[in-house]
Amino acid sequence: MTLNLYFLRHGQTEFSRENNFCGSGLNPDLTDDGKNMANAFAEHYASKKWEAIYSSSLNRAIQTATPISHLTKIDIRLSDELKEISYGEWEGKTVEYIDKEFHDDYIKWSADPAWYPPTGGETAIGISNRALQAIEEIKNKFNDGNVLIVSHKATIRIIISSLLGIDVGRFRYRFACPVGSVSIIEFGKNGPLLKTLADRSHQSEYLRNLPGT
Repeated sequence: MTLNLYFLRHGQTEFSRENNFCGSGLNPDLTDDGKNMANAFAEHYASKKWEAIYSSSLNRAIQTATPISHLTKIDIRLSDELKEISYGEWEGKTVEYIDKEFHDDYIKWSADPAWYPPTGGETAIGISNRALQAIEEIKNKFNDGNVLIVSHKATIRIIISSLLGIDVGRFRYRFACPVGSVSIIEFGKNGPLLKTLADRSHQSEYLRNLPGT
């Protein structure tokens, strides 16, 4: 019996396109390209047998989960624990602005986001604690099969780091997680195994080459 968790990052938003900080304090919709990313995933993966679909409660994640929910007739289960990091006073700002206006906090966070939060925001340890609660609930409900989890860039990387025993303070420097990408972790007799990281083969070349993160 094997449980496979598919971690899908939401599609493009105006903030990901411009490389601005966008956490749980902002709730943008997907761009048209972001909606196309969600549709591309749904069309490619709808034939897979899914046990459940979970999503962060933020709009961009829900909108990414909606196409595959419609195709598979599986309801979306919302989870606040899967929301993105809170960037506090950095929400919506550029790196250049933050480095200038919050320089000391930015340097500390860049060096070790596990314990140093964005100004007024969350630490990676805090995100790990809340997000892993959701993962444990899913594991307790499903011993086998495929479960889709639609979440966010920082949150997905922190979950993967936590599950694989990697220092969450290095999450920004160990894993890529572009918009619309999917990473797969298999839970077998030896624990979590990373099977796929940041795959975008379901996307067109146009979508894969869009600017932003």
